[in-house]
Amino acid sequence: MSQPRKSVIEVQGTVVTILSGQQEDYISLTDIARFKDSERTDYLIQNWMRNRNTIDFLGLWERLNNPVFNPIEFDGIRNSGKLRFAQLKV
Repeated sequence: MSQPRKSVIEVQGTVVTILSGQQEDYISLTDIARFKDSERTDYLIQNWMRNRNTIDFLGLWERLNNPVFNPIEFDGIRNSGKLRFAQLKV
């Protein structure tokens, strides 16, 4: 297995790291969050991961790409009362 290749792109003045594997690419969420708030990237990503639209997207992605995905377990997570929504700041 070869090491992923690292490259960068610049988006609206922010450098974003991309790791490229054999058949997939991974984009740094931390670099993207740094555009909005360079001091609190962890907070931004944490809120994004709690957003129902993000959870639904991740569930769909898993259904399409993960042959051992457990949709029943995922539905329990998605429908739990513990899910909170990110607050939007304008």
